[in-house]
Amino acid sequence: MLAAPGAGKGTQADRLAARYGIEHIASGEILRAEVAAATAVGEKAKDYLDRGDLVPDDLLLDIIAGRVLTAALAGGYVLDGFPRTLAQAEAAHRLAVELDGVTLQAVLHLEVGADELRSRLRARASREGRPDDTEATIEHRLEVFASQTEPLLEYYRSREILHTIDGERQPDEVTAEIVALLDSLGLGLGLG
Repeated sequence: MLAAPGAGKGTQADRLAARYGIEHIASGEILRAEVAAATAVGEKAKDYLDRGDLVPDDLLLDIIAGRVLTAALAGGYVLDGFPRTLAQAEAAHRLAVELDGVTLQAVLHLEVGADELRSRLRARASREGRPDDTEATIEHRLEVFASQTEPLLEYYRSREILHTIDGERQPDEVTAEIVALLDSLGLGLGLG
């Protein structure tokens, strides 16, 4: 899943994981859990998360790589929030080439306009009280997405695995389009 903060990656990833019986690997949730548990990784990640910055590539790759391999060997996975930079995507691709059974078959880009993203993030902040959903952090996270993550769209487009979905619709409509797309690509049973 590739989308700006608040676009619905988590919602759609949860639905896909449940539908296909695969693991949902959410980098943000993993990092927030590490911070809450005050682990060594959490301590390193905390300041980046509080500012709305991306966690350094090496740190994120360390915590994600093993989970992806384990999930791939168990039948598949849906990634939510990783990779977020071109360097992460290229490193993940090199690692996947080295490992048997790990592959990225489709990248789903949930496209949502900036005003709608802000509205959703404000609502989430009110509902969940996430510390990374303050007004200043919301704006910063959207800027970081535009500068560091949007270049991935062209990278995955050039690999012919990018599929853009209108994420401004109701969640059930978005899910239906994703499932139809995955089924048309023959990925309905072996998403990875």
